[in-house]
Amino acid sequence: MTPRCRMPPPRPRSLLRGYTDMLEELKKNPESHGGPPDCILLCRLRELILRELGFHDIFKKVKDEENAKAMSLFEGVVQRNDEIEDGEKRAENLIRGILAGNIFDLGSAQLAEVFAKDGMSFLASCQNLLSRPWVIDDLDAFKSKWTKKSWEKAVIFVDNSGADIILGILPFARELLRRGTKVILAANDMPSINDITYLELVEIVNKLKDENGKLAGVDVSDLIVANSGNDLPVIDLSSVAPELAYMASDADLVILEGMGRGIETNLYAQMKCDSIKIGMVKHP
Repeated sequence: MTPRCRMPPPRPRSLLRGYTDMLEELKKNPESHGGPPDCILLCRLRELILRELGFHDIFKKVKDEENAKAMSLFEGVVQRNDEIEDGEKRAENLIRGILAGNIFDLGSAQLAEVFAKDGMSFLASCQNLLSRPWVIDDLDAFKSKWTKKSWEKAVIFVDNSGADIILGILPFARELLRRGTKVILAANDMPSINDITYLELVEIVNKLKDENGKLAGVDVSDLIVANSGNDLPVIDLSSVAPELAYMASDADLVILEGMGRGIETNLYAQMKCDSIKIGMVKHP
């Protein structure tokens, strides 16, 4: 029998050296590697080197573990939201849940270190959010619009696995569905850091559905999980998948969630419809 050739393991030192060399080249000539450098280009160069060296889905194990933990808490989080009768207070609780969930971001070195040491509690994160006003705080304007308007179609560009998508975004999307809004969850085509991919999200939604095919009692026939065409922790909205662009053409609400998509690359993007940029700033 012929023994199978064993692939060499990924090489972290080669990754560091290759990325450092690229940065040095950009310092000397900002136009090299498709520059001038911005957040999107730097992320793309990093991902290219990772994949060339055999690093494909480096946080797969921790993503699966955190997804399983978050799914076990989903019903309780939804129930607590449903018990809030006041519309504005419920909206605020849902927004706080998105912010608390967005803390699970292994792209932040400080938070990755904390997570590896102690793990993170979603409920504790909700309770420990900084007091308002936040860095950018339009919550009162959002709550006012929430009580007066129902959107026809919302596109939500989602971020991380675990508590972020399952305990933050999905309860919010479920509430939109209950209010009669069609919801598109746009997730990455390929893995990047601990971001959720659209195939992973399809599986999660299917697992969370009850025996009647509902999401904690709410009909999800108007929920679509879409491939954004993106493979980075940030996003260039001018190059999303054509299928998503077509589906989103009549959306009247766009939500960009997470530090990479909502803050680092699209904070000042002007939409032709209502938009929300929401994320937890994780750098000191």
